[in-house]
Formats: sequence, structure tokens, C-alpha cells
Amino acid sequence: MALYELAVMGAPSDVQVSELRACVSGIVEAFGLQLNNEVSWLVRPVEFEPAQRTPGAAVFFGAAGVSDAGVPGLLRCCIPTIPIASAVGQVHVEIPTLLKPFNCLFYGSDGPLRIATALLECVGLLPRQRRVFVSYRRDDARNAALQLFNSLSGRLFDVFLDTHGVAPADDFQAVLWHRLCDSDVLIMLDTPGYFDSRWTSAEYGRALAKGISVLRIGWPGVVASPRTSTASRLDLSSSEVDAATGTLSEGAIDHICHHLEQVRGQGHAVRTLNLLSNLKLAVECIGGSVTGVGTYNAIYVTLPDGKKIVLYPTVGVPTSLTLNDAVDRASGQSVGVVFDHIGLNEKWLQHLTWLGKNIPAARWVRASEAAWAFAGWEVS
Repeated sequence: MALYELAVMGAPSDVQVSELRACVSGIVEAFGLQLNNEVSWLVRPVEFEPAQRTPGAAVFFGAAGVSDAGVPGLLRCCIPTIPIASAVGQVHVEIPTLLKPFNCLFYGSDGPLRIATALLECVGLLPRQRRVFVSYRRDDARNAALQLFNSLSGRLFDVFLDTHGVAPADDFQAVLWHRLCDSDVLIMLDTPGYFDSRWTSAEYGRALAKGISVLRIGWPGVVASPRTSTASRLDLSSSEVDAATGTLSEGAIDHICHHLEQVRGQGHAVRTLNLLSNLKLAVECIGGSVTGVGTYNAIYVTLPDGKKIVLYPTVGVPTSLTLNDAVDRASGQSVGVVFDHIGLNEKWLQHLTWLGKNIPAARWVRASEAAWAFAGWEVS
């Protein structure tokens, strides 16, 4: 049985189906999954009814006069459905009345990659929070950083910019590292002297230490440092950066956003698989075994004494909602939420500890202490 079910409905063209399939396939394969195997892929089904407790989502391609067949079933089953119009201003013409209350994406401007990531966000394979961290030297790239903040925010990214993300009287560095840990991608504005600053150098290094993907945006004439050999790279031409103001062209912004979608999907998959691999080693270290995997990256574990538990690895900063979702999905089984605590704000860690003491239905497990926690699961 598939772990996830996806459907393409409405009136997509064959080209649109092909482009969307390629984008979805590229992301799910990074998680070690395959379309039409672990991920069901249905094109123009009359009805779409995912199996009970299997995460499912659909995209509905609108067109003038398109039939809304299948839409009532989607709404009745509360299946997340993304309406797709050809362009801004065409929603009233192309989208059926039943789907007009829902926020649309536009194939012409958003493109297949953004639609693919939105679809996978709906089933929980990618996080709904689209968090990025902009690392830059203020003297060199302040205007460009502000441009990216505005443009990415408009594309539903949660952007951390040091001048906009720290409240008065907060510990600046503690907040900065906490937000870095919760980011999917670090956008590095590689201007002359980027690594001469101890702060930007530390941001870059700590992103690598946490396994966070880096998208290097290279300024014209700046030679990439050997330190960026593992980063995804996008070099700007002289026509894409205004030498007088330091601002970026609209074309450069669009190019950056497209690369960011790619890097985010691939990077989240790599971090998830690394966490899964480390958990498997921790379980086997104490004589237990991993007996299977499930939706939402669940890991089913049998401890040495035969006790069965289900673990939910969490990439980024866990919250009370993370705990709530894990308990709901585990359906009464003994459950743990595994996370990497390094770099998180101490106040936040205290909050998680308080939650764990007062909500006994699930346990927090620090990734670096996983084997220790599993060995004492019955006495914790």
C-alpha cells in the first residue's frame, strides 16, 4: 500500500502533467521513494479517495468550462486540494465555484516546481513552514537582502533577516542561532569579503554543522571560496546587480526563487534521511531493531525487551504542534519525537522540557542521546 497518494485532476494538458510529474518525482526520489510505488500518482481520476489514514492531496487544473466532477468528493473527504489557474485574473473564469474559496497557484507564474512542493507540503512530506535564513554583510548587500526578504515573503517563505527578526531586548545571537536551526536553506549572499566577517563565517559554518542546505548567490567577479564546494551555486551576472545601488534585477530574483525551491526540497530530504539513518544506528546499538517506516517519516521500532514504539524524527525546531501531531498519528502506540537540540534557544529547550513533563502521551528524544533514551525507555 502506498504511503502517500497524489492526484492531478481537472483539465491539465499532457505537457503540464509531464512537467509536474518530473518535479514531484525528483523530490520524492530524494526521500528514497518512488512514484507509483510508495507514492501513488493518479492522473485525471473520476474520483479520488485515498485509503483511510493515508495522507492524500490533489491539484485541480482549471480551464474555461471545466467540469467539477470529483470535486464534491474531495471536499467531502477533506482532501487538501490546490486549485491551479493559468494566470492571475483567470480564477473567475477557470476555477469551479466549489474551489473558488481556496487559495490558488498560477501555472504561468508559479510553475510546476512550486506546485509540486505545495502538493508535497499538503501530505506532510515537506514542511508547510517554508523557512529560509539570509546571510549577508550589511556593508555589501543590505539592499539586496531587503529585496529578497520582500520577494520571498510574497512567495510564502518565512524569511529570517537580522534587521527584521529580533525583538528589542532579546539576546540577538541566541535568536539568530535558533532561527538558523529552524531554516530549510541558508541563502548566502557571497559579496567580496563574505568570509572576512566572523559572523557570516559562523553562520555559514553552523549551517553546514546542522546539515542545512546552502544556496550561494555569487556576486559578479567574486570567486567562490573552496569552503562553498558543497553549496548549491548561482552566479549573478553584472547585468543582474545594479553597481550603484546594490539591488537585484527582477530576473535575478525569479532565478533565485526557482533555485531555492529546488534546494529546499532536496535539502530537506537529505536532512530527514540522515536523521533516520542515525536513529537506526542508535536503535541497533542497544540491540533493538527498526521494523518498518510509515507516513510522515514514522519509524517503527522494537526495543530489546520486545517493547514496540513509533518515532517521529523532526527536522528543525519542534513545537507543541509537533507533539500533538505525533500523538494523533501514533494511534495509542508508545511514541517519541526525535529532534536535534544543538543550537536551539535555551528558553525554548526549557519549554520543551515542560511540555514533556506535562504531556505524558509522547516523549521528546534528543537525537544525540537517542540510544541512551531507548535503553531506558521503561524507566524514563
